Amino acid sequence: MKKLLLPVLFAASLLVAAAPAALAQTAAPVVQVSGVISTNTTWTNNNVYVLNNFVYVAPGATLTIQPGTIIKGDKATKGTLVVKRGARLVADGTRQQPIVFTSAEPAGQRARGDWGGIVIAGAAPINLPGDPTIEATPESNFGGTNPADNSGILRFVRIEFPGIAYAPDTEINGLTLGGVGSGTVLDHIQISYSGDDAFEWFGGTVNAKHLVAFRTLDDNWDTDNGYAGKVQFAFSLRDPNIGDQSGSNGFESDNDRNGTTASPKTAAVFSNITDVINRTSTLNANVKSAMHIRRNSALSVFNSVFTGYRTGLLIDGTASEGNATNGELQVANTVMAGLPTNFATASGSSYDVASFYNQGARSNTLYANESDVQFQSGSYTLTSPQVLPAAASPLQNGAAFTDAKLANTFFERVSYRGAFGTTDWTQGWTNWDPQNTPYLAGIVASNKKTSDQVQSLGVYPNPTNAAAKLAFELRHAGTATVRVLDLTGREVAVVSEGRKLQAGPQEVTLPSTLKAGVYLATVQTEETSATVRFVVAQ
Repeated sequence: MKKLLLPVLFAASLLVAAAPAALAQTAAPVVQVSGVISTNTTWTNNNVYVLNNFVYVAPGATLTIQPGTIIKGDKATKGTLVVKRGARLVADGTRQQPIVFTSAEPAGQRARGDWGGIVIAGAAPINLPGDPTIEATPESNFGGTNPADNSGILRFVRIEFPGIAYAPDTEINGLTLGGVGSGTVLDHIQISYSGDDAFEWFGGTVNAKHLVAFRTLDDNWDTDNGYAGKVQFAFSLRDPNIGDQSGSNGFESDNDRNGTTASPKTAAVFSNITDVINRTSTLNANVKSAMHIRRNSALSVFNSVFTGYRTGLLIDGTASEGNATNGELQVANTVMAGLPTNFATASGSSYDVASFYNQGARSNTLYANESDVQFQSGSYTLTSPQVLPAAASPLQNGAAFTDAKLANTFFERVSYRGAFGTTDWTQGWTNWDPQNTPYLAGIVASNKKTSDQVQSLGVYPNPTNAAAKLAFELRHAGTATVRVLDLTGREVAVVSEGRKLQAGPQEVTLPSTLKAGVYLATVQTEETSATVRFVVAQ
């Protein structure tokens, strides 16, 4: 625990400091949201918000969401948040207090497709005629002539159990981006258990970093309709038992649905991608290719690693083959390991994908076995993945940024291939078990006692820059479990579990290793559970 530097953390502590120790802590209110948000609005982290049907942010309005806020999508109405063209969504979380969009179903009963997801419509160029709407989303006209269009910020955000397939090729994804411009910030976003694609870009120029696609049903990274942005540092871990009937791929990329020459051409540039499958069981028949580039797409992938798929690189159709031949489509400094089939083309094609991939200047690599890339032990565990490559892994070097497509200063010049070197940027804000996370709201003070059993609950000092103490009284002897949660309800630490205590005053030392942020300390007995908020200052 570190020295207090951030006034906002001190301010957050005032509510706790001012409340008498005997006051109870009760769950914050649930706010049902529907219809149109037409004025500037802020959602605060002492409420839980539930999306009903399509909830629209209207042009000219900004929806601001505080760090640590929980937003749930209603299952019955397939709640979906739609940010219309000309509107803004500012969901700017922190590593300690990510913003969580999740299912409104109870823990243990959530499933892919419980709710719609987030749809953002912008005014950047697309290659569709007229004034189209995003598929499956009414009133979502998108596209325009402003490459720098700004639809807001999504930073340190989790999106869990979204994704609805209304009809074949008509779906809402975890995060759907239609004509979103480069003025928009996308950074540190995890999409888990999507019922369709995790991320899909329909045109636009928006850039993104530090993306996570976890246990996606369909494609992880889907690019269409002239998407021309840049993405660096993205990680996907797929469940081998799950696949979509349309074919589940790492990348799926089209210029448009019919493979025309419509402009602008889909020519996104991805670098430092780790896209792997936990191959501990038989691979679902619907899991297909690591990279399926088709329909005149000119997608490029650099400095990346793929394992576990049935096929590696599929360049599908004469138009995309031509893009590869003329250099518009590039795959370079990339590793594919342990794939039954490394290369494929459309039926009847004579194009030599192997020669394209193995051309010396591209510095690509093939390994016979997944183990050859030397991920740390447990990398493929779905419950707690260890994402870093081992120190001796060939992924720790071999990256290059000499291609003109990587000249933009957006790309960080790193030496490693894949999403990770020696730093795990998923730490602190991701959640690998959202199915069983209770997702408590922020806690507010109440004049009602917590229970007869747990009394006088408090943390001191608060805020703290050292090991804080949790103090409480038990009215009679019993067992108690003490946990620390973040504001989204995710368990951070179990301080003591099932400890037998005598009646009277109790004192427990909280972990000294907590990073700066606002936390919840909970005491659970056989009869009740009580919670108090405390602040770690940095």
